[in-house]
Amino acid sequence: YIVTIRVKPDHSGVVTDGVKHSMNPFCEIAVEEAVKLKEKKFIKEVVAVSCGPTQVTETIRTALAMGCDRGIHVEVSGKDYEAMGPLQIAKIFAALAKKEEASLVILGKQAIDDDCNQTGQMTAALLDWPQGTFASEVTIDGEKVKVVREIDGGLETIKISMPAVLTADLRLNTPRYATLPNIMKAKKKKIANMKPADLGVDMVSRVEVLRVDEPPTRLAGVKVETVDDLVAKLKANGTI
Repeated sequence: YIVTIRVKPDHSGVVTDGVKHSMNPFCEIAVEEAVKLKEKKFIKEVVAVSCGPTQVTETIRTALAMGCDRGIHVEVSGKDYEAMGPLQIAKIFAALAKKEEASLVILGKQAIDDDCNQTGQMTAALLDWPQGTFASEVTIDGEKVKVVREIDGGLETIKISMPAVLTADLRLNTPRYATLPNIMKAKKKKIANMKPADLGVDMVSRVEVLRVDEPPTRLAGVKVETVDDLVAKLKANGTI
C-alpha cells in the first residue's frame, strides 16, 4: 500500500488512524513457509498470531486465506500499543508457544517499519529454544530442521532440534496470492481473542521514544555541464 506517513502534532509518533493494516512482507514469507510445511505433511496445524488493536484482524484473515488453520489476536491498544516493541511481542509469542505446545515458531526476520530484527532472537532466548535466523531454505528431517542462512559472507547451513524458532529471509519463498474462494473460507475460520494479561505478559516498555520528527525537506538538484562545474559546485558547498 502507498501511504503518506504523517507525524503526530505532539511528535510522539506517526499517525495510524484510518491507515489500512497489511502484513509485514517478511512475515508473509513466514506464513507461506508454514503453509508449505503443512502441505508436505511435516506439521499438523498452522496458527497465525498478531498483536495490536482491532484492525490487525484484517492481517490475520489474510494469513487464514493463505492457508493457516486458525488465528489468535492478542489485543493491545492505547499507550501499550504505542510503546510495544520487540521484547513485549517476544514475550507474547513465547507464552503462546508454550500454551499451544508449538514445535516451530516462524516469524519474519524483521519488521519493515522499525527494522529492529530482534523479535525472533528474543523469542528463542525466552523459550531457551534453538534458532535458525535469516532462513533462505528450510528442510525438516524427523525432529531436526536444516536451515540455510543468509549471512554477510554468503550462506551458512545449520541443523537444529525442534522445538525451534525460525525467521524468514527474502529468498525463502514467494508468497501465494489468496484466492477468492479461500478468502471466503477464511471468514469462517476461528480467531481467538485474548489480552497480554491472559498470558501473564508484562507490557511495560524499557524503551522511551523521546521525539519523532519528519526528515528534512530534500533540496532540488542542480544540473552541471562539465566535471569542472561539478567540482566548483562541490567546493562552493563545502563538500570538498
